Amino acid sequence: MKTTSVLFVCIHNSARSQMAEEFLRKLGGDRFTVQSAGLEPGTLNPVVIEALKEEGIDITGKAPVTVRDLIAAGRKFDYIITVCDEASAERCPVFPGGGRRLHWGFPDPSGFDGSPEEKLAGTREVRDRIKQTVADWLAGPPWHP
Repeated sequence: MKTTSVLFVCIHNSARSQMAEEFLRKLGGDRFTVQSAGLEPGTLNPVVIEALKEEGIDITGKAPVTVRDLIAAGRKFDYIITVCDEASAERCPVFPGGGRRLHWGFPDPSGFDGSPEEKLAGTREVRDRIKQTVADWLAGPPWHP
């Protein structure tokens, strides 16, 4: 059985794209081959790691991936989904090559201000929106290529 390949792309591959990747992996099961990458990979956001642990997902020690590495490896995807916020959409990376392109805009947890508890609360909201968007996409019209 052919799996549907999906790439989630964001600026740093440190928060939103990581969450989307993990939720599609968890909710979509073996129907998908899923990856995430960033234009300028940074380091994983520790608040995102904590928020995902609350969902039973541990990405501790996972290394962000660069879009350039995937391009150099000749990777192709059925779907390329950008998850940058609307304010940063012009910087949101574009992955060349085939694949249906979608954009799901979410706020960037790295830009949240406030106490650690407030940052975690904001990250939980983004996490829950991403999870719901993935679930809605899976339940919607046929998503296969």
